[in-house]
Amino acid sequence: MRLLALTTSLLLAHPAWALDPAALVDTAIDNHILPGFTALSEATGALKNTAAEDCANNSAALRAAYHEGFNAWMAVSHLRFGPTEEEERAFSLAFWPDTKGFTPKALSKLISTEDPAVLDAEAFAEVSIAAHGFFALEFLLYDERIQTLGSDAYRCTLIQAVTKDIDRNANAILADWQNGYADLMRTPSKEGRYTTDLAAVAELFKTLDTGLQFNEEARLGRPLGTFDKPRPLRAEARRSERSLQNITVSLASLEQLAHILATQTPTPAKSLNGAFSLALGHATELEDDPAFAGVANIQGRLRVEILQQYIGNIRSFVLLELGPALDVTAGFNALDGD
Repeated sequence: MRLLALTTSLLLAHPAWALDPAALVDTAIDNHILPGFTALSEATGALKNTAAEDCANNSAALRAAYHEGFNAWMAVSHLRFGPTEEEERAFSLAFWPDTKGFTPKALSKLISTEDPAVLDAEAFAEVSIAAHGFFALEFLLYDERIQTLGSDAYRCTLIQAVTKDIDRNANAILADWQNGYADLMRTPSKEGRYTTDLAAVAELFKTLDTGLQFNEEARLGRPLGTFDKPRPLRAEARRSERSLQNITVSLASLEQLAHILATQTPTPAKSLNGAFSLALGHATELEDDPAFAGVANIQGRLRVEILQQYIGNIRSFVLLELGPALDVTAGFNALDGD
């Protein structure tokens, strides 16, 4: 049961308002998208440089840089269109869910054979996508088996190759936004991807909805599993104990995007604030269970289910209040299945 009362009379009772979709797109690009990808590029550059100086898998500095980089990715991970789709960059940065365990298999193969691809950026770009990105780096820094597999020297080189590739993809995404895609989104045309300014707003609305859905159904749904069969080992980034942190960073960024989209509409800011505040406030109460291991017991499961419900409430509000106010719908996305 949704906790938010979704009033159908609100829009009819509110005076007419003028929606300027072009201004919404400009604000989203200038205040949300470009700053987010700039921060990602800066964080991944720092991660790459840290690994170049200290590649020990127990390095405090390297682990801190890993978390900073992962946080920066979480803040833009919902923006899965345009430059992030090119050359599978988003998957290269975050290959998850990994339902078949391809990441440890790919890393094990590289290490056991001491594949020389790690010595060349172009060659490494061609190895299995499962050996790329933040989840591969997590295994290298936090998984007990991978941490001790093969030689220290090769694992060091592999860590450096992974961080260089992370930075390469982050820089490529930012460059594409700065050198064309932002303008493409700002200037719709009959031949372009966006035929109207409202079509670009619809893209932003869809990414807001999909980001909320991914938090609700994947980041929380996967470890929750079923009541009879919880799956705590399926929690995202559990090895580095940042499953909860990924959600809180993502929600904070999604809240910013939601407020940008709601600026010109009668959507009540108080209700939007309240919906996000409930979720983020409850998340702080889960800080003693950062990897959702508690879903294995009834009390711990209930706490995580409440967070999932709060995020579902946000999504209902966005779909039933904000969407109609913008005159857009979320439409189909890859998370909806067949």
